[in-house]
Amino acid sequence: MKLFTKLALVSAVAMSSNAMAMQAMDDAALSATTGQDGISIGIDASKVEIAKLHVFDGDGLAVNATTGGTGNAGAITLNNVVVTKTGATGNLADLVIDTDGGSAGKPFLNVAAAINALKIELGKIEVNDTTGAAGAYKPGTGSAEILSGLTVNVGSTTANIQLGNTPQGAMIKLNGSMIGGLSISNLALKDASAAGGGYIVLGGIKVTDSGSSNLALDADVAVTTQGLAVTAMKSTTGTDIYLTKVVLGGGTGFVPGTPGTPGTGTGSGSIGDVAITGMKFYNGGSATPNGVKLTISGH
Repeated sequence: MKLFTKLALVSAVAMSSNAMAMQAMDDAALSATTGQDGISIGIDASKVEIAKLHVFDGDGLAVNATTGGTGNAGAITLNNVVVTKTGATGNLADLVIDTDGGSAGKPFLNVAAAINALKIELGKIEVNDTTGAAGAYKPGTGSAEILSGLTVNVGSTTANIQLGNTPQGAMIKLNGSMIGGLSISNLALKDASAAGGGYIVLGGIKVTDSGSSNLALDADVAVTTQGLAVTAMKSTTGTDIYLTKVVLGGGTGFVPGTPGTPGTGTGSGSIGDVAITGMKFYNGGSATPNGVKLTISGH
């Protein structure tokens, strides 16, 4: 399970920094947040490519005949990760950094981050066996595909990060509106079991606020004594999710070179589109929607 804990942590950080498309802060709001002094940093690159990204789980799954756990080290591998800046102007990222003395002797570091519009593409995602020992693991030759790939298009992103003390109430605060909602495409989940396996294919996923074409963003990322806590999806009006071209048990994923077009192997007929409307999340016994809380920790 440590593998999935690590992956969830990586995903939470990625979601916090890259995957939320929001309206940028206006000059007045940015000035009020950061002040006039401090350090400004601009980082620019038109594209970032990573051939392979590995996350190793040193102790695997506990030995268990029912689950098949062997206790052997494993890894999850992301192939061909490409992040492309799609915004016409501006840096890939801009950081405005200030230190503040705080109140009652509680100083903090404040970082206002603005990230350009991006296209994030992931190639095949797989699990591997490993060779080597702790501190020097390498992926082995055994592999099984999990996802055939994934494409996410996001607009410009803003976040306010506080380190040390956090008078804003969380380490990272995300606020704004995701114009056009959140869109994910080319998602094909593979079962590589000995029984034959197959794909669950989603031609596209669109997430918006109920009654709106946009998705309001109000999320907190905090470090607690129990681990990393991410609270999101706080909308009181509800959230709509629309899934297109849902395929259950297809023999192929997406047609090579034709993103968004499900394959045509045996069993690849679509069951149609699926819509979820007015979904609300509650936690902590609240009588009103206050979001879903994800806590991530080691074990």
